Amino acid sequence: MIRVLVVDDHPLVRQGLRSLVDQAEGIVVVEEAADGERGVAAAALHRPDVVLMDLSMPGIGGVEATRRVVAADPSVHVVVLTSVPDASSVREALAAGAVGYLLKDAEPTSVVAGVRAAAAGGAPLDPRAARALLPDRSTPDGPTRTPATSAPAPDPDPAPLVSGREAEVLRLVARGLANKQIGTELGISERTVKAHVGSVFRRIGVADRTSAALWARDHGY
Repeated sequence: MIRVLVVDDHPLVRQGLRSLVDQAEGIVVVEEAADGERGVAAAALHRPDVVLMDLSMPGIGGVEATRRVVAADPSVHVVVLTSVPDASSVREALAAGAVGYLLKDAEPTSVVAGVRAAAAGGAPLDPRAARALLPDRSTPDGPTRTPATSAPAPDPDPAPLVSGREAEVLRLVARGLANKQIGTELGISERTVKAHVGSVFRRIGVADRTSAALWARDHGY
């Protein structure tokens, strides 16, 4: 049974999420909290598997509440559920320790799937939140003039090379699999998977599984 804590300052949202989650097989809401401070306390008391965390709340917001929940118990999987898809909010939430970022206007089935994915060690990320993390490739209108005396601009550095077993691990991380699941898939120990994941993160310059999944998608993995 996946145990869920809902943290949101809107009673109707909490009620709707409880109804949605409780109807899903194998998932139950163990508690609700109306603000970040109460959410932190409820997480410590009930030790849920997954926390659905709003961002904008009175008192301490969702980012700080996420940071405190994860610091107190790293085994808790916090999934942000908000209406704000901007890049800064996504980055702050993930940096605070959230494993996923979903939007409130998503399909109900997507929210339930996100809870299941987070509980299994995955990183549920709404496509709009993922797009917000991508670099802005837009260019100013009009031609760009290059002085005749300037040297040609060098080609950008090639993407870091990830090959062999690390590439296999990266592909499975991008699919949302947890280390234990990756080990089962590849026939290696969870400890070995963890070492490969750390090496991949260093090679491609990311700090979390969500960023690694985005990098993998953008580089054909």
